[in-house]
Amino acid sequence: MKNSAKQNELLDLADQLRWELGDTIHDSLMQTVYEDASRIAGRAVTLPAEKPRLQWDKFLDRLLTSRWTGFPVMFLILMSVFWLTITGANIPSGWIADLLVDTLHPWLKTASLSIGFPWWLSGFLFDGMYLAAAWVISVMLPPMAIFFPLFTILEDFGYLPRVAFNLDALFRKSGAHGKQALTMAMGYGCNAAGIIATRIIDSPRERLIAIITNNFSLCNGRWPTQILIASLFIGTLVPPALGGFVSALSVVGVALLGVALTFVTSWFLSRSVLKGTPSSFSLELPPYRPPRIWQTLYTSLVDRTLFVLWRAVVFAFPAGALIWLMANFQISGISLAEYLIQWFNPFGLLIGLNGVILLAYVIAIPANEIVVPTILMLTVLSAKMTGMGAGAGVMFELDDMQAYQQVFQAGGWTLMTALNLMLFSLVHNPCSTTIYTIFKETGSRRWTLVSTFLPVVMGFLLTFFVTQFWRLISML
Repeated sequence: MKNSAKQNELLDLADQLRWELGDTIHDSLMQTVYEDASRIAGRAVTLPAEKPRLQWDKFLDRLLTSRWTGFPVMFLILMSVFWLTITGANIPSGWIADLLVDTLHPWLKTASLSIGFPWWLSGFLFDGMYLAAAWVISVMLPPMAIFFPLFTILEDFGYLPRVAFNLDALFRKSGAHGKQALTMAMGYGCNAAGIIATRIIDSPRERLIAIITNNFSLCNGRWPTQILIASLFIGTLVPPALGGFVSALSVVGVALLGVALTFVTSWFLSRSVLKGTPSSFSLELPPYRPPRIWQTLYTSLVDRTLFVLWRAVVFAFPAGALIWLMANFQISGISLAEYLIQWFNPFGLLIGLNGVILLAYVIAIPANEIVVPTILMLTVLSAKMTGMGAGAGVMFELDDMQAYQQVFQAGGWTLMTALNLMLFSLVHNPCSTTIYTIFKETGSRRWTLVSTFLPVVMGFLLTFFVTQFWRLISML
C-alpha cells in the first residue's frame, strides 16, 4: 500500500510538471510566431502614419524583371561584362604573348639548335606544337579569367535566374527550355563550359537542343577575330571618330544574329527531329545576396577556367604540329598547304571566302584562338610575301593595322570577304574541345556529329546567300 501511494504521488507530480512545461513551450512557440509575424508585417505593410520604405528586393525585381526595363537592363549588364572581358584581357594577353611567344619561343629555338636538334625537329616541336599552345594560352586564359568570375558573381548575386525568367517565354515559344538562357550566356565565355552548364536542364530532349545550339554563342576565342575584322574593314568606312563605335556595333550585331539563330534552330529542332512539348518549370527567384568571393574565385578559375584551358591546350599541340608539317612538307617544290589552298579556293570563292580561310578553319579546329595567326601565316605562304612572319609554318600576329591590311590585300580580301568571315566565324563547327565535351555529355556519336556539322552547313548556306546577294547588288 505504501508503494502504491508513493507511485500515485510520483504520477501526480509528473502530470503537474508536464502541464507546466507544456505551457512554457506553448508560450515560447507562440511568442516566436508573433515575433516572426511582426517582422514580416513590418517589412510588407506600411502604416498610414509611416513614410514609405524602400524595399531593395522588390525594387530590384521590378527593375530587372519588368516587361519594359528587364531586357534593356539585361542587355546593358551582359554587354558590360563582354566589354570588361574584351578590354581587360588585352593587357594580360599581351604580357603572356610577350613571355611565351616573343621571349620563350626564340630561346627554345636557339637552345634546341645549340644542343644539336635538326632544324626539322626544332621546327616541329617549337614552331609547331609549342607555338600553337602558346597562342591558345595567351589568347584564351585572360578572357576566361575575367569572364567566368564576373559571370559567377552575377550567378551568386541572384541575377542569372532573373535572366532565365526574362527569356523563358521566348525559349518556350521556340520549343526550348527557359534555363537555356543561362547555358547560352555561359557559352559566350566558352562553348565547352556552356555545354557542361546544360546539366541544369532536366529534360533530355530540351538539353539536346541547348547543346546543339550553344555554338551560336560567340566564345572568347572568336571575339578577337570579330573585333579585328570589324576594325579593319567596317570601322574604316566611316570617319575615324565613329570608327570604334561602328566596329563595336557590327560585332554586337553578329552576336545578336547568333541569338536569333539560337531561337530559329531551337524552333526547327523542336518541331522535327526533337519534337516534343516544352516542359514547364517553376522558377523560384532566389533572394539577392552578396557574392562569396573565395568560392567565386575557386569555382570560376579552377572548375571552369583551368579545366577548359587544359583541354584546349591538349588539342592545340597536334594542331600546331599539323600546321607546321603542312607548310613544310613539299611535293615538287610546292608545300602541301599550298596544294590544299588551291583545292579549297574555288569553293571558298563561291561562298565569299577563299582557300586560305577555309584551310585555316580546318586545321584550327582544335582552337579558334589560332585562326587569325594561321590565316596570316598561310596568306604569306601562298602569296609569296617577304618580310612577314618568321618562316613557313610559324604562326604570327601583327601590331600594326596597316600591316594587317597589307597582308589581307595581298590575299585578295574585299569588304565582302571580311563580312563573310565574320558570319562564318559565328556559324561554323565547334572547336575540338567543345566537340569532345559534347560527346562526353551526350554519350552519343550521332548527336555529336549533328552538333558538329549542322552549324557548318548553316554557315555555308548563310555565306553563299550573302555572297550572291552582294554580287547581285553590285551588278545593279
